Amino acid sequence: MCEVLKVSRSGYYKWRDRPKSARQERREELTQEVCRVYIESRQLYGSPKVTKKLNHEGIKVSQKTVSRIMKEKGMKSRTVKKHKATTNSKHNHPVHENVLNRNFTVTKPNEVWVADITYVPTDEGWLYLASVMDLYSRKIVGWHIDCLMKKELVLSALKQAYQRQQPQGSILHHSDRGSQYASNDYQAKLIEYGMKCSMSRKGNCYDNACIESFHGIIKKELIYQTRYKTREEAKKSIFEYIEIFYNNKRIHSATGYFSPSEYERMYYKKGA
Repeated sequence: MCEVLKVSRSGYYKWRDRPKSARQERREELTQEVCRVYIESRQLYGSPKVTKKLNHEGIKVSQKTVSRIMKEKGMKSRTVKKHKATTNSKHNHPVHENVLNRNFTVTKPNEVWVADITYVPTDEGWLYLASVMDLYSRKIVGWHIDCLMKKELVLSALKQAYQRQQPQGSILHHSDRGSQYASNDYQAKLIEYGMKCSMSRKGNCYDNACIESFHGIIKKELIYQTRYKTREEAKKSIFEYIEIFYNNKRIHSATGYFSPSEYERMYYKKGA
């Protein structure tokens, strides 16, 4: 090789054994950290989130550098898209006005909860996931999954949220106009919990954008990345995603690139 390149053997060995520069060592260390965060994110973060996560950990690096490293290593965020309708607003139950009115900025936990239903395909048939999100932290405070999309599905998610959070004072509860949320039993439970009901305008998904966004995220990052052979397999996978990864590890731009649980703890640490 030295003969072909017309360099001396001694010069080659001198170059090979030369100590790494501080810049080279820094680059290798950064590459290792970028790979670590990317793998911990389940290979879901792009360069903006990887950069923010490293910055929170005290590692100073620009998004441009992270993007370059990820490109060199072939690291990309995974996404897939599909759609299935889950809302049936053709019913005879009363509907409520849109009190939330797209005001997604709140000042404390348990001030506004948003709720929605999405679907999960398996080889055994459909599953339906009902979720309740705390708008302050973007934390999924309650959820339930079942093979039937009835009022019991959303009631179970609401009950779990209330039992977990033990909220003090009134909460604004926002959902779409689906028959499950408009049902007498669900509305009675909201009254029992002292919650005020708000509903999206007919056919307007933007009125409930935050919880719609969560369901888009879980579908792109998990559900459409996996072919579930059984419903039970899907349930275990979704439990792990929500309870271990999403609530406690996944960072969000809306919360300053902290995880929902961490952002909620930061509020209570302030003694607010």
